[in-house]
Amino acid sequence: MKKGTSIILAFTLVFTLVLTSCEAVKNTNKTQRGAGIGAVGGAVIGGILGNNIGKGGNGALGAVLGGVIGGVAGGVIGNKMDKQAREIDTALPGAEVVRVGEGIKLVLGENAVRFDFNKSTLTTQAKANLDKLVKVFTEYPDTNIVIYGYTDNKGAADYNLKLSQDRATSVKNYLIKKGLVATRFTVTGLGIADPIASNDTDEGRSKNRRVEFAITANDKMVQDAQKGN
Repeated sequence: MKKGTSIILAFTLVFTLVLTSCEAVKNTNKTQRGAGIGAVGGAVIGGILGNNIGKGGNGALGAVLGGVIGGVAGGVIGNKMDKQAREIDTALPGAEVVRVGEGIKLVLGENAVRFDFNKSTLTTQAKANLDKLVKVFTEYPDTNIVIYGYTDNKGAADYNLKLSQDRATSVKNYLIKKGLVATRFTVTGLGIADPIASNDTDEGRSKNRRVEFAITANDKMVQDAQKGN
């Protein structure tokens, strides 16, 4: 089964299970609902996806899905991630902010984070947009963030792999320079992998030249959530 099919199937099953239990959760509070969904969703996603998608696999989506906690703690974490996702969306409207499970997948295309041609140097526009993220990341310090760099398919694959790694590193270094804690970040260059658009057109290649963030709970957030904080 293809990865994409597995993801769709997993979420379809989660959605179906949640809907069939709607009467039971009608009168619960937000955290309780999140806990129920977290427990069911974590079990179904974990059982179906197995090794197909885990930490570090399939870019930001895989990293987020690989970090499922579930239960009451998952509900608490989900609520915190809801708030952070809304703030990111407000701070940087051009970004693609996707709440997945108990984390956030954030995609910054060339309209948000642009690099000079064939270089890993951040442009002035890119720095200005990252500054907006710094404010949100500072407000929510208890998260781990993996930064994935991507390129289009023009040029040699090994060269693009290194370029994507260098660009992801440039983003990380800039965020650290702005005061964020270095240990929160991990970088991975994926080069031409995981295209989100066709590489046969200029528009498609532009979309594939992007940076993705996987934002998940760190140990402190998990421990606090397990204590009900």
